Amino acid sequence: VQLQASGGGLVQAGGSLRLSCAASGGTFSKYCMGWFRQAPGKEREFAAAICRSGGRTYHGGSVKGRFTVARDNAKNTVYLEIPTLKPEDTAVYYCAAALYTMDYSGYYYNSKVYDFWGQGTQVTVSS
Repeated sequence: VQLQASGGGLVQAGGSLRLSCAASGGTFSKYCMGWFRQAPGKEREFAAAICRSGGRTYHGGSVKGRFTVARDNAKNTVYLEIPTLKPEDTAVYYCAAALYTMDYSGYYYNSKVYDFWGQGTQVTVSS
């Protein structure tokens, strides 16, 4: 599976972005799709995940209630909506695909459960 993330950019604080991750080369609907982010000098952090039909979503503690993850299986694409951007949201955002899934949120925090990764898209938020 190949993943291509896009939609990042330079935005002012308070603005919004929708990141996209297009998948190819596999059966997209079989995968749980995750989003991670990595700020300069920090470890990669789990943001959100969504499984299969979209009925199950999981969010990292730092973004819960603010980020929204969605998927369109017909388009083989997963999205991450980031409203009200803050300077601390500045990071490279990565999408990833996990074939083996479990039904509890903590599982998706672990980057090792993901089988495929996209190249990342840079989000920079100016104050």
